[in-house]
Amino acid sequence: MRATLICAALIAATLTVGLTGCAGVSADVRASPTDTPMQGEHSYALARSPLQDGNPDHTEYETLIRAELGKYGFADVAQQRAHYLLSIAYDTRLATVGVGSADCVQQDGCGSSGEAPFSLFGRHSYKHSLTLRFFEQTNGHEVYKVSVVSQDHDADPLHAIPYLVKSALAQFPFADHPDWRVKLRADAAGDGPRVVSIKPVQP
Repeated sequence: MRATLICAALIAATLTVGLTGCAGVSADVRASPTDTPMQGEHSYALARSPLQDGNPDHTEYETLIRAELGKYGFADVAQQRAHYLLSIAYDTRLATVGVGSADCVQQDGCGSSGEAPFSLFGRHSYKHSLTLRFFEQTNGHEVYKVSVVSQDHDADPLHAIPYLVKSALAQFPFADHPDWRVKLRADAAGDGPRVVSIKPVQP
């Protein structure tokens, strides 16, 4: 009973912060699909920045993204043969919450720049984000973009990577609605997170 009350208090205090030990992890997804579905050959090449080359975090992202896209029939090929170019951007930073600004929990720039990072019982909250952008290689036109954000108390970005990738590609593409909430739990077998639910978020 006591543990249940503690979990309830934590969830209420942290709003949409994902707490693995209490209620799994929640991730907010925003998709910007093209007016027409992604057509043509399902092949892509990864477009890396100089800073991403050789970065262990980026290597982990690429490995998991390849695996998830493979479930939808997409193959990573040499750039000269790829139909799409895929850009990957990610970030981990201290989350901020403005006093009296509950609507700004997951938005950058809400409130003054002097706000302190949110801390509950001495634990800071960290915001992890991932954005995937697909471009037509022939003309550079962006055909699909999906971004995902989650929060937890772990500053290590490697911990968040499997949850972000699984959320961003929980449906491909996300259609008919721009904003979604994906709930996940750690797999008991140690095979990475599993999706519990995918629901559109109403405005």
